[in-house]
Amino acid sequence: MTHIRLKAETAIPSGVDKAEEEVIYLAKRHRVTPAIVREIIRRAGSSERAAIEREIQKGKARR
Repeated sequence: MTHIRLKAETAIPSGVDKAEEEVIYLAKRHRVTPAIVREIIRRAGSSERAAIEREIQKGKARR
């Protein structure tokens, strides 16, 4: 039997919690580093995906 490795399995290590998975997902989606996403979460005080994505877009618009 052959084992087919799913893309999600290779992208996110299995020992990572849900919050960190969200950070990695958003970083890849918006092509920024995970550190930037964590900083936005810290500054915004919210880990809601829509709020974080708005802040990322605002930051990109300033560049």
